[in-house]
Formats: sequence, structure tokens, C-alpha cells
Amino acid sequence: MNRIITAMFLRCISASLLVLFSASLFAAPAPFGDQWLDNERLLTIHGSNTIGAELAPNLIEAYLRAKGADKIQRQESAENETLITAVVDATGQPVSVLVAAHGSGTGFKGLFNGDADIAAASRPAKDKEANLLLHKMDVRSPQSEHIIGIDGLAIIVHPDNPVNDLSVQEIAGIFSGEYQDWAELGGRIGPIHVYARDDKSGTWDSFKSMVLGKKALIETAQRFESNADLSDTVSGDVNGIGFVGLSSVRQSKLVSVSDGAAKSLLPNKLTVATEDYALSRRLFMYTDENPQNPYVSEFMAFALENAGQQIVADTGFISQELKAVVPEFYSELPKDFRDITTDAKRLTINFRFHAGSAKLDNKALKDLERLVDYLHANPGAELVLVGFGDTKKSEKRSDLLSKLRAMAVRRELVRYGIYPKASVGYGDNLPVASLTGNDGKTKNRRVEVWVRQAS
Repeated sequence: MNRIITAMFLRCISASLLVLFSASLFAAPAPFGDQWLDNERLLTIHGSNTIGAELAPNLIEAYLRAKGADKIQRQESAENETLITAVVDATGQPVSVLVAAHGSGTGFKGLFNGDADIAAASRPAKDKEANLLLHKMDVRSPQSEHIIGIDGLAIIVHPDNPVNDLSVQEIAGIFSGEYQDWAELGGRIGPIHVYARDDKSGTWDSFKSMVLGKKALIETAQRFESNADLSDTVSGDVNGIGFVGLSSVRQSKLVSVSDGAAKSLLPNKLTVATEDYALSRRLFMYTDENPQNPYVSEFMAFALENAGQQIVADTGFISQELKAVVPEFYSELPKDFRDITTDAKRLTINFRFHAGSAKLDNKALKDLERLVDYLHANPGAELVLVGFGDTKKSEKRSDLLSKLRAMAVRRELVRYGIYPKASVGYGDNLPVASLTGNDGKTKNRRVEVWVRQAS
């Protein structure tokens, strides 16, 4: 019976990995001259302030330059709205793109009303939003949902605040009013001043989901529409604490965050890219599955490939370009784990598995392409795949399932002529999230990718 279950598990994962697997190389955007251009407004993007404040305008400007546009300018057309204008070099025709950054929820409304070509969101689409748009598009399909980067939801305090580490549970207590004074958390005596994003913000939605849960935000919290304004307020208040996107920390101090028994981590390239950091989140752009406007698909292809991902990194977010990194905490890992990964670096990628499903999500499908491309570009690299799982009724079962996940990724790589040096399971060891709750279990079900140069 165990052999049958194992075979079915592997076949199910294999089928999901093969879906939409294709070469990830895209040609540069075509010049304006031989494309559809019926009006001045090329694109309209509505939604997340986290994405719309700087990232989306930066991507648009780079995209327009890649297409040969000239005289690119940016102006604020209204509060939290940016108009990017340019001139088509060949014809002199003006073109423009509007980015309206009033919160993730407004992006889905824009898609529904036909006011937006692209919805920018710093959280996944909610069920009610997906259902609202179902007659137009399936926003959860790989053709509609695009992950353009990873952000770490940063917990920030004043630079002089001595508190350096907080658990998710402590942060929830602070923002719900259970803690009133910094001395209760090992800091100096002084009242805690709470600053939070407004209700329209995807950053707020992410914080509420990942931290507060069913708890209510303290009534005295000051609310902000802008990440930058919130961060600047915290850095000027010695008793202040807030949360912003990672690119908006500015002059404030980052706090290390832990979840349950997992190690406390600061958000950085590795911990956020792998989504091991407790408050990491994906940044999304949603489009029609088959957009009539050809610039939508072309822009999304640009944003997801190397040139666009470099803009993501330059803007202060975490790109999805694979890097080999030695973890800061490598020396703290158990000896048997260090033996497995001797002389290896960890790639900034994780494959995760949903509860009750062997199907990989849209990011995992794209990440598999990125991994294959990386290995083709580094032919001497040796891979070590290390699977992890959540706690099961027996340690033996947890070890088995974690190894099956590593074997499943290995099996798909072999199909493309790539043979990992080892694929092992490490059970429920080294959790990166709480061992309880569906979110924690999902984060702990993962396959890490380690790489070393062949001797």
C-alpha cells in the first residue's frame, strides 16, 4: 500500500510540474513602429501602493526605453497617481501610462470596471475578488496571475529603540493593544505608539492576515496611505512601531521576526526570496488571460524576465533571479545537515507544497524554469535537494513525505537532462514557521536547493 501511495504522490507532483513548462527566454520588446497604437494611453495600472509608488513606474519607464521611446517623463497627476509620458521616436506620437496606487483592492475593481489593464496587488486575490471577475477571467490561472517579485513586510522601530527581536505573537499583541509599554518587551520604559497602513492597502491586508488574524487593531493607531510617510513618522518617534514594505524602511530600524519555534530572521535577499522570513509576501500583477491590448502581455513578459527583475531589485524589493548564497546562520545548522551541504551554497529558491495537494502554484512553475535556466548557465554545478515537511503522526512518515518532495523535484529535473547529486528528506526539522496552523504547515513543506561546484 505504501508503494502505491508513493507512486501516486510522485505522479501527481510530476504532472503539476510539467504544466506550462517551457523555455523562459523572451525577445526584447518590439519597437513601436510595427505595433498596434490606436491611442495615446498604452496601459493603465491600478492597485497596490507598495507596487505603484515606485516599482510599477520604474518598470514602465524601463519598458518604454526598451521599446525605443524618447523624452520619458514622470509626473504626479493626483495624490498617489503617477503619469508616465513619452514620445515614440519614429513618429513623434505621444504615449502615456497611468499608475494609480490607492490600494490592492482598487486594482481588482479596476479590472472589473474596465478602467485598468493591470491590477497590482501586494497580496493574492481574495475569493470575493476572484468570483467577481470570474465571468471575465480566472485570476488564479498562470496566464492571469503574475508574481513580479517578493517583498518582506518589515517591522520597523526608531533607530534608538533597543528592541531587536519580536515574535509574530508579540507583534500581534503590540498592534492589538495587549502590550502598552516597551518595558514589557525588554525595551525602555515608554508608551508604545502604533502606526499602520490604511484599510485599502494590500500591505494592511497582508499584515492583518499574517499577524493580527482575528484580533482588532488598537483604536489609537495612526493610519497612513503611504509606506514612506509611515516610515518617516516611525523614524521620528522614539516610541513608535509600524510595518511597511521592505523597500520603504528608509531611516527606521528593522526588527528581526520569529514565528513559533522557528529561528528569528531579518528580511534579506535569501530569507525573503525563499519566503522563509515569517512576514515575506509575493507581489502580484493580474491581467486578463488573453488581453486584447498587446502591450499588456509584452509588458508582463518584460517585467518577469532578467531586465524587469533587475528593476525589481534596484527598487528595493527581492527579485526572482537565482543567486547562490551562504546563509548567515549556516554555522548554526545541525552537524548532519552541514555534512549534507558541505561546500555548498543555497539558491534563493524554495519549492513549496500546498496542504492536501501535490500541485505546485504559479510561482513554483515559473521557478522551475528559472532553475533549469540557471543550471544550463552553470553546467558544472552539482545540486543537493533537501525536502522538509510538517509534523505528522510519526517521525517516519514525516521523513518519508519530505524525501518524496525532494525526489519529485529531482524527477522533473532529470527529464531535462539535469541529475541532482543528492535528494534527501529532513522531516519536520528546521521549521521556518509555526508548527501549528495551515499557513505554518504550508511554509514548512518545502524543498531547498543547494548547489556546489563539481570537484
